[in-house]
Amino acid sequence: MNRTIRAAVCAVATAGLALGLSSCSEAVDQVDKAVDETYEVTYEVTGKNVDSIEFHGGGGKAMEPKVESVSKPELPWKKTVTLRGIMPAAVMPVAADPEGAQVTCKIIHKGKVLEEQSAEGLVTAGGCTAESPIGK
Repeated sequence: MNRTIRAAVCAVATAGLALGLSSCSEAVDQVDKAVDETYEVTYEVTGKNVDSIEFHGGGGKAMEPKVESVSKPELPWKKTVTLRGIMPAAVMPVAADPEGAQVTCKIIHKGKVLEEQSAEGLVTAGGCTAESPIGK
């Protein structure tokens, strides 16, 4: 992202903070509009007995992303989504198994793993959240 856009985003965010918490959502909306660049991530989930997967699918606003879900997914599960601006990438698989649930999630951007987490136990929720690569 070039300096002009970065400076504009910082100015909008700073102005929003100066106006107090009541104006915070307005500042986020302004940042959302200013940073309209998109990026793709691929979510990957492996494990056993995963009951559901929730993930940011690309809709909504940066600080209120639309959450999509899949029930009883076939594993390994993979989904590529397009996100916008400063919206974080996030995926949360949930598994339950009396013999021990296992789950691993990954968030991949341009071949690089941005986040990876694993969990196991009777009931497991292994979530991955990654910061937007835009502006880095």
